[in-house]
Amino acid sequence: MFEFKMPKMGESISEATIINWTKNVGDYIEAEETLLEVATDKVDSEVPAPVSGTITEIRFKKDDVVEVGTVLALISPLAPGGGTPAILDKKDDKITQNKFVENRAISSSVSSPLERSGGAFLSPLIISIAQKENLSLEEVQSIPGSGLDGRIQKSDVFNYLKSRKYHLQSKPTTDNRQPTTFPKPKINYVEGKDRIVEMDRMRKMIADHMVYSKQTSPHVTSYIEVDVTNLVHWRNNIKDKFFEKHNEKLTFTPVFIEAVAKAIADFPMINVSVDEKNIIVHKDINIGMATALPTGNLIVTVVKNANEKDVISITKEVNLLAENARSNKLKPEDTQGSTFTISNVGTFGSLMGTPIINQPEVAILALGIIKKRPEVITTASGDEIAIRSMMYLSLSFDHRVVDGYLGGSFLRRVGDYLEQFDTNTTL
Repeated sequence: MFEFKMPKMGESISEATIINWTKNVGDYIEAEETLLEVATDKVDSEVPAPVSGTITEIRFKKDDVVEVGTVLALISPLAPGGGTPAILDKKDDKITQNKFVENRAISSSVSSPLERSGGAFLSPLIISIAQKENLSLEEVQSIPGSGLDGRIQKSDVFNYLKSRKYHLQSKPTTDNRQPTTFPKPKINYVEGKDRIVEMDRMRKMIADHMVYSKQTSPHVTSYIEVDVTNLVHWRNNIKDKFFEKHNEKLTFTPVFIEAVAKAIADFPMINVSVDEKNIIVHKDINIGMATALPTGNLIVTVVKNANEKDVISITKEVNLLAENARSNKLKPEDTQGSTFTISNVGTFGSLMGTPIINQPEVAILALGIIKKRPEVITTASGDEIAIRSMMYLSLSFDHRVVDGYLGGSFLRRVGDYLEQFDTNTTL
C-alpha cells in the first residue's frame, strides 16, 4: 500500500489547506494525474499522484489544514489489468514538490496582515493571539518556531512578546476607535431575482487588506500631469526591432518601473515601513506591480532590486511575471517582498486613480491612460499649440511619515524621468 503524503511546497511552508479532491475512494488514478488541489498563503497548487493505482482511503476532507509529511491517502498500486505499475522515482522524498503541474495565484501580495508571507499558514490559535496583541505579519513570520518543522507555537509567541525590541505596526490607530452606533444598512434582496455570490478566498484577503490599510494609514493623494510624447514615439519606433532582437514585447511598464526605481534612489524615505515610532528604511528597491489574473482579481507581482536592472532585464521579468499570472503559474516568491507598488490604471482606460497603499509600504503610484490632446508648448519660436501624449500620475502616501514635500517631490521626480527619457537609448 502506497502512502500519499502532503508534499513540501517551498521553504518555510509547513502546512497547506486542502481545496479539493479530484478522485474518490475506489477510483483508479494514473501516475502524474492530479489527485488534489491544495492552498498555501499565496498560491493554489495541483498535486499529482506519484503512482498509478486505486485509492483505498482518503484521510482528510476539504478545508482541512494538514502538515507537510502527513499521510493524506492510501493508494493500492495495482493497475486495472492487475499489473503492478512502476512507482515514480522519489529523490529525497521530494517527488510531488517537483511535480506540480500548475500554480494558481490566489492572492495579491496584499495578503491578510495575519497570514504569513513566507508561505506557511498560521494556526487559528496563533492568529487569535496575534490579533489580540496587534502583531503584524512581519513580526509573526520573524518568530522562531519550536514546533515540528519550525512551526510556531503559543509559547514561542509569548516568549517573543516578553523580549521584542521593535513592534511592527502594533497598536494601530484604529485600536482607540469607538464602536459605531450607526445601524448596518438593510440590504434589499429579492429572492429569485437577485443572486448571492460568496467571496472566494482571494477576494476575502483583498477585502481584509484594503480595510486594514485604510484604517492604518492616513491616505493623502497628490497628482501631476506629464508629457510622455517623446517616450511614446521612442517606444513606437523601437518595439518591432526590440521584439526581433530579444523576442520580447516592449511595453511602457518597464520604463515606468525604471523611472520609479531611480526616483526612489533619489528619495529613499519613500521606500520605508512604519514600526510604531520608528521608520524602517529598506535598502532593496523591490517594485510591486498590480497584475491581472484570469479570475479578474489582481495580484501584486514583484520585480526585485529594480534599481540594479536595465530596461531589457526589467522587460523580460515583467513579461514573465505577467505570463505566469495569466497561465496560473506564479510562485510564492513572485508575490513577496515589494517595498513600493505601482498600479497601471490606464490599462483599464482610467484617466487617473486614488490607489490604496499596499501595507506595510507607505506609498503607491497609479499611472493613468496616455491620451493625445492639444497642449500649449514653448518652442524656440515661442508658444505653440501641438498634439501631445499626456498622462496623469497619482501618488497615495501615508501621511504619518510622508509629508507633502516628500510625496510631491518624489512624484515630480518620477514625472521628470519619464518626460526626460533618453530617446537615443538603444536596446
